[in-house]
Formats: sequence, structure tokens, C-alpha cells
Amino acid sequence: MSSDVKRALTRVGVALTTAGVALTALVASVSPAVARAPGAPSPGEKVADALRKSPVYVDSAYADSVPPARQKQLVRQIEKTGLPIKVALVPIVQGDAYDGEADAFAEVVHDRVDRRELVLITGGDKWSGDLNGYEWPADQHQANDAVGAVGFLDETKDAGLADRTEKAIELIAEGDGTKVYEDATDHLRDGDSGSGSLPREDTAGADGGGTPWLLPVAVTVALALAAGALLFFVRGRARSRRGGPRRFPSATGAPFAFPQAVFAAAHTADEEALRRQTEAEVLALGEAVQAADTSTPGLRRALDAYAAAGTVLDAARGLPDLAGVLALVAEGRDALDRAEGATPPLPLCFFNPLHGRADRRTRWRPLGRRDQLHIAVCEECGAAVRARRAPQVLTDEGPEGHRIPYFEVPAERSVWAATGYGSLLRVSEGEGEGLAARVGRGDFSRGRDRG
Repeated sequence: MSSDVKRALTRVGVALTTAGVALTALVASVSPAVARAPGAPSPGEKVADALRKSPVYVDSAYADSVPPARQKQLVRQIEKTGLPIKVALVPIVQGDAYDGEADAFAEVVHDRVDRRELVLITGGDKWSGDLNGYEWPADQHQANDAVGAVGFLDETKDAGLADRTEKAIELIAEGDGTKVYEDATDHLRDGDSGSGSLPREDTAGADGGGTPWLLPVAVTVALALAAGALLFFVRGRARSRRGGPRRFPSATGAPFAFPQAVFAAAHTADEEALRRQTEAEVLALGEAVQAADTSTPGLRRALDAYAAAGTVLDAARGLPDLAGVLALVAEGRDALDRAEGATPPLPLCFFNPLHGRADRRTRWRPLGRRDQLHIAVCEECGAAVRARRAPQVLTDEGPEGHRIPYFEVPAERSVWAATGYGSLLRVSEGEGEGLAARVGRGDFSRGRDRG
């Protein structure tokens, strides 16, 4: 750590179905909240009303993909299963009543249908036209895995929406969707040294083309490094046209954003340049803390984050630790900027905090595991997950010396793996302790000792 940072610490005291279908939906549906006439049913109510009369509802945007004759076939297929299956094929796009979230649409339909037992197959969200599977009570019919398996099967690799929906119903009825999913994706784990880590999102379907999105970690890292300079150049030009560093939505309306130089160093894998930029960010946080009014509600948390950032920076061994410093700086800045009682902004991207501030939260379940996580992801990583592509994951050194995704390092050895750089902490929902508290109580130092 530089003498400037140390002096600052002393003074203070301590980030088609197709595009055509999405375009049709965007043009045809001016925001429902604006376009709906007084007293008219909401979009969710409209779908739920239709599902009470028939187990299959197909939006007009999908009329060509699932014509009336195929809809009738799906109805007969569902009736033969004897299961409480409902199909709601509705394009979910940003700006609609669900803000592009298939999960939100499913919950609305479930609430409106008001059935204790329900298996729901929906169309995709704003990232894709894929199918999603939901059920209440959860996992009784393995619907999520059954629907998720459809995109990985050879027989449905190039199938249309109607055929994929038919296959999803068939797999749900058979009741062994988890085994089918694991068998269909088994080849994706081959040669992966147990990494199983590039994600399967819990609620999204597979891509319609069945393209493997799980790559061996070594290949992923090599591709990421090779494309790094070009990726930053493209992003940098887009940012300069918008007149500054990229910012994502947050509960505060204007979250702290790191300058472009931080991301330039990260994308070119220049550790020394990133260290210098990170050091400057710690110093800037110290100056902001020093200048803050003593009545600032988050001043104590900001002080803790500043002290923790200095501790980690002083001992940082590589990119994962430097990313941790940036996460602590963001936590400190957010504490200073947030109004009392306001919901904290999202933390940095779970898959790679060097991507900057997360854009949204999503449920995700690592391949081969039954438990799911509620993580914060940046726009690019969120799109990659939904399209079954491998996000650019930050790697760290594993127990055997190999590079693995940082979140696969044993939690007792890495505070970053244990917390997902803030994604896995309840403080992001306004409760519990943050990263600074974990570092302050010694989790960072103990992990390094075990390593």
C-alpha cells in the first residue's frame, strides 16, 4: 500500500423464441400500466382467466409457432397426464408488466390462478425465447429440470416451440426430469476437473439450438484473455458515447461507478495497473469519508469498509483480492451515498466483480447441485447465463494449484468464495453484515493462512 493511502488511513482513523418475437411484443405492447383502460384486467389476470378455461394459453406473438391445431393437441396431451399442468406461452420483454422477468410472470399467474397444486410451463424472458418450468409445491414433479432438459436433447435440438412444449409436458409426466437433465448435460461435465461451475440458471430453459454453454475452465480463461482487448475497446467506445463510466440501475437511482481505467486494467489482465487503480480508489474513498458530515447515516459502515479495503489491499496477492478491494470500496461508497432507510444498491457482479456493478438479481443453480443461489449479475453475465453461454468468470488458484472459478475455492479458504463478493450476503437485502464486517473479524486473514 502506498504512503498516501497509509497517511489517509491515519487521518481518517480507519461493482426467434427470436429477436423478431421480442420486437413484435415490444411494438405491440406499450407498457401495460399505461395502455390498460381503467377497470380492464391486468396482463396476469388475462392469462389466468384464460388458463381457468383451458390449460393452454398462447399469446398472439406465438400464433404462427403454436397454431390453434397444435394448441388443441397440447390440451389433449395435458388432459391425458392427469396432472395440474398449465402452459402460458407469452413473450416476456423489458418494459412489460414483469420488467422482462419470467419468474415474476410465473408468480403472478400462480397467484391469479389460485391453485394449491400447479405445474406451469411459460415462454422465455427478455434474454431468450426458451421455456421455463415451475411448480407448486416445489419439485413434486421435477418440472424445472424436465423443462430445462428439453434444450439439451438431440431430438429437440432444432425443434419449434410447439414441439419443445410437447416434449416438456411428456418429460414432466414421466416424473424423472432431474435424471433426464443430468444425463442430457453429462457430456458438458466431461474433462471439467469437477468444475461443474459454469452455470445453469435455475429458472431458464436451454437454448433452442442446444449449443453447449459449459466450457472447460482453461478454455474459458484463454478465450476471455484473447478477447479481452477487443471487448474493452467495444465497451469503451459505447461508454464514451454515453459520456462516462457505465452505470447500472439501483435502489438509490445513481450508484457509485468506477472510472474506465479500472476496467481497462481488468480487461487487459494487467495486475499492476489494476493494483494502482485500486489503490487510487481506496485513497478516494478515504477522502470521501474524511469529507463526509458526521451525521451521515452510513458513516460508520463506510469507515469499516475503508479500513477493510486497506487491509486487503496491503496483502493482496492477485486479481481475486484486488476485486475484493473494489467490492469493499463500492460497499463504502454505497454506505456514504445511501439515504437512511433506503434499500442498498446491488453489489458487484457475482461471476466477475471486475465487470462492475450488477444489473439485477437472478436465481442460479450450479450444474450438478440441487441447492440454488440468489445472485447479482451484470448485464453481460445475465445474458450469457440465459443463453447457456459461459460467462467470463473470475478464476482463482484451487487446492491443487489449478485455476478454477473463484467461487469453487473452499469457503473456509476464501472470504470471496464464501460471500460471492457480496452477492451471498443478506446485507444486499438490507439485513445482516457486509464484506467489511467479514474482513474486520478476520475471515480474509484466516483464509490466507489456510491457503
